[in-house]
Amino acid sequence: MENHYLEQYVRLANVNDIASLFAIRTSVKENHLSKKQLIDKGITPDALRDILSASPCAWIAEIAGNPIGFSMVDMEQGSIFALFVRPEFAGQGFGKILLTKAETFLFQQYKKIWLTTDAASRACGFYQKLGWLPVENLQNGEIRLEKLIN
Repeated sequence: MENHYLEQYVRLANVNDIASLFAIRTSVKENHLSKKQLIDKGITPDALRDILSASPCAWIAEIAGNPIGFSMVDMEQGSIFALFVRPEFAGQGFGKILLTKAETFLFQQYKKIWLTTDAASRACGFYQKLGWLPVENLQNGEIRLEKLIN
């Protein structure tokens, strides 16, 4: 599918999408975390409700009303906080569209944005293919990537 066609499937996420965000996040095979592990990290339904209520910061992709992926930014940090697509929809362009939504939003306030990901993951290659540059290897096997506004 072409990107302009896929855009029609992406919308801003809201507090009614919290269960879907957890379902998508826990569906992935790489960088998998269970709901309990997410909650142990402070990513709780209440925390997401507060974040989503404060400002637009997340986008969700749907097909026939079924959520299949999302992206989320941390506006205070100028970073991509999350980008996940259900495995059965990987490689169809939704990740790129969701990332572009998040980047565009962050570039409204920042000239340089960043994210971290597992250095050995497919996601790392995905980001680099889309112009993200590695800037720091982190102790936990993750890598910090940055992107400058064009």
